Amino acid sequence: YTNLLTSGKLNSHLAEIQQTAQRRMEQMVAQMAKENGVTEELKEHDQMKWVGLMNNLQNTAEEVVLAELIYN
Repeated sequence: YTNLLTSGKLNSHLAEIQQTAQRRMEQMVAQMAKENGVTEELKEHDQMKWVGLMNNLQNTAEEVVLAELIYN
């Protein structure tokens, strides 16, 4: 942290981590949605179920990304 801060590279490093985490989250949610049958058709027919499933997938992906990229 101190080395990045004093060298002026902290902000660029944090931005890179944020972009990587965001891309990973998007990929994971899309993959898990496909695997679990969370489709646009489901969204049209049962929006509440779709929202609930997508929220669960988003939370799961966030936990994984935080464990992989942030806390590790």
